[in-house]
Amino acid sequence: MDEQDHPPAGYHHGNLRQALLAAARELLEERGPGALGLREIARRVGVSAPSAYHHFASLDAIAASLAEQGFTEFAEQLEAAPTNAGGMLAPTGEAYIAFARANPALYRLMFGEGLRGASRESEAVRALRQRAYEKVKAGLRKRLPADEVPAAALFLWSLTHGLALLMIDGQVDAEADADALIRQVLKLSGTGLPSAR
Repeated sequence: MDEQDHPPAGYHHGNLRQALLAAARELLEERGPGALGLREIARRVGVSAPSAYHHFASLDAIAASLAEQGFTEFAEQLEAAPTNAGGMLAPTGEAYIAFARANPALYRLMFGEGLRGASRESEAVRALRQRAYEKVKAGLRKRLPADEVPAAALFLWSLTHGLALLMIDGQVDAEADADALIRQVLKLSGTGLPSAR
């Protein structure tokens, strides 16, 4: 009996591609990017690995699709962060770090862990990463001359990315109020930047 004619109970509505991605994301968050394996993903859905290969040619293809999902959600979260005419930066930074804390393994995958080749080759991943980065730059454009925006954006991206990794790696004092600490660090990061022009 062909699995494609009679879908197993592991997925609904015959959407095997989405079921495989959901299983991959679950595995990713349970065990990290290094644990992704097409056979295990297929097993969780209840299909054979060859059935999974009909939808994803390789593990890199699944990883790239997960990264695309992640960057789409990430950009939406950053775009939903409050903003004002003064180019407030802290809410974007808080949204950035909140996403990483809520999706630690996905965040790692999005930024290359277990995905270096696929990340470089995927035009969709690069475009979505740029969409998220544009949100960081938008607030800076209200505060700085155009020629200073690239370096300032890289500074803020480096700071939020580093703080996000420290948080998800448990390198920050467990007794500290994480949200208050994030706000304090982000406030310090804006100290050297001028207010809106």
